Amino acid sequence: MSAPRAIAHHSFAAEFDADKPFKLTGVVTKVEWQNPHTYFYIDVTDPATNKVTNWALEMGSPNGLMNQGWTRNTLKVGDVVTVDGSLARSGRPLGNAKSVILNSTGQRLFAASSAGQ
Repeated sequence: MSAPRAIAHHSFAAEFDADKPFKLTGVVTKVEWQNPHTYFYIDVTDPATNKVTNWALEMGSPNGLMNQGWTRNTLKVGDVVTVDGSLARSGRPLGNAKSVILNSTGQRLFAASSAGQ
């Protein structure tokens, strides 16, 4: 017998710091449309060093995102996006997205963030 895999769910404040906002622009490398949180990943290039860092960005659940106008195909690998959100407390390249701008169209979508809950 094996134990079922538990899906970790956390409060916003346990993992992210609302007092540490960020704005990142990068290229989408992966999208994980799943419960309880959708994640997407972007490569961000530091203009000073040209170092590329892959950031993991958490959004709300698929249902919450659909209520904000998202579909499973809104973000695609290769899209350039600008993301506003809050940094992880751990200092890792991880953030909770508040909004996402699709740079090709200028469309801004809210990320069904768990901030403030």
